[in-house]
Amino acid sequence: MKKTINNRLFSILLCVAFLGICACSSDSGTKEKPAAITLTSDTSKIDFQTKGNAAAVKVTTNATAWTVTTSDASWIQLSQLTGGTGTTTFNITASENTTTATRTAIITISSNQAASVQIAVSQVGVAPVTTLYPSYNTNPIAADATGMSSNAVELAAKITLGWNIGNTLEATGGETAWGNPKVTKALIDLVKANGFNAIRIPCSWNQNANATTAQINATWLARVKEVVQYCIDNDMYVIVNIHWDGGWLENNCTDAKKIENNAKQKAFWEQIATQLRGFDEHLLFASANEPNVDNATQMAVLISYHQTFIDAVRSTGGKNANRTLIVQGPSTDIEKTNKLMLTLPTDNVANRMMVEVHYYTPYQFCLMDKDADWGKMFYYWGANYHSTTDTARNATWGEEADLDKFFLSMKTQFVSKGVPVILGEFGAIRRDLTGDDLTLHLNSRAYYLKYVVKQAKANGLIPFYWDAGNMGVNSMSLFNRTNNTVYDQQALTALQDGLK
Repeated sequence: MKKTINNRLFSILLCVAFLGICACSSDSGTKEKPAAITLTSDTSKIDFQTKGNAAAVKVTTNATAWTVTTSDASWIQLSQLTGGTGTTTFNITASENTTTATRTAIITISSNQAASVQIAVSQVGVAPVTTLYPSYNTNPIAADATGMSSNAVELAAKITLGWNIGNTLEATGGETAWGNPKVTKALIDLVKANGFNAIRIPCSWNQNANATTAQINATWLARVKEVVQYCIDNDMYVIVNIHWDGGWLENNCTDAKKIENNAKQKAFWEQIATQLRGFDEHLLFASANEPNVDNATQMAVLISYHQTFIDAVRSTGGKNANRTLIVQGPSTDIEKTNKLMLTLPTDNVANRMMVEVHYYTPYQFCLMDKDADWGKMFYYWGANYHSTTDTARNATWGEEADLDKFFLSMKTQFVSKGVPVILGEFGAIRRDLTGDDLTLHLNSRAYYLKYVVKQAKANGLIPFYWDAGNMGVNSMSLFNRTNNTVYDQQALTALQDGLK
């Protein structure tokens, strides 16, 4: 009996011990590990312009406190030196750099609870004074605000649909060198009569200038002014730019070419702006076309080109003192612009600046004219326009959802902040197809054009269709410039429908 009691007591004690272990195990299993303390900022690098400006930095952390310090840099001011849990935005302001040297600083965000974060800050210096070309601002006049009352946002609201005189005034070798006749008043009248109230005039200047002095031929300046007048006579808005122009600027957004190109940019725009100074707000100037930029260093050089453009135009006075000016994003590519164009050049006139991007996406549908090892041409674009028989030619990217995302990014980055965006070029070529394939392709292309215009307007982008004047296979032309008639009614109607 005693042995039995002992055995029972042992069993009871064993169970109690076992339950205790289980309880302890259960308790330890329900305890949550403390959250890791993190400290992050939304940028690690800021490149300021020479004249100085501000950049916003967003700090996110679950630490209870953090501080901001800078290296020995008296040219930087911080709007806030401390913060706490959550997301906080503070401003970094740089004063003007009056030296020729680039200056740098390190901003450190730190907490005793998490790893610190560093932001590299740089600011380019003033371009050394160069006497490479003479000054062409020889007759500056007092500012004239007559006919210049609209700011950039108000002006953008007045432009409905734009058209490019492509492959003409920018053609290497002269106005007719690429197969188009000279621009006539009748052509501009035709464009106006078909729903366009704005014209972009791509222009070449370098081939019409003295290589030593950068002086533009007076006859050429007069010709460009004549074409601008055709448009103004029709109460149309006009954009005059420096286009590809042999690539002197577009292909050289580099430190090695920065001084030389800024000198030429200044010389050209002093002459162009002086020649066209008398036109009212219907005329806008655009700094460049599609400047090739792939990184922040090249972006800083491009900003210097834009700054030179703005300063040169403003310096001539008259109506140019208040004219709306357009600066191009890197490669006029929406994704690059969203990533790299984090600051704009400065202007002594508020709210008179626009940004320009172009849109030929997807490339395989819009411009690609032969298959490549990396991909094939697309003939059909849009969810409801895919072929069931020619499936290899259906677009596989860059359709409605991507377009919506791209255009919204420009609205968020610029339009919503009071900086209108010019969609300076877009279009899609006609394919060499027959039968049902051709019909589906043309219907798909019309849908694309309508969708681009519709979504551009919905996001505050101002669309300018690219028309190279060529007809037939791979054409994007709307009009026959030889006899001034409509060439592609389906595409024209699609563009017009996009405004409805």
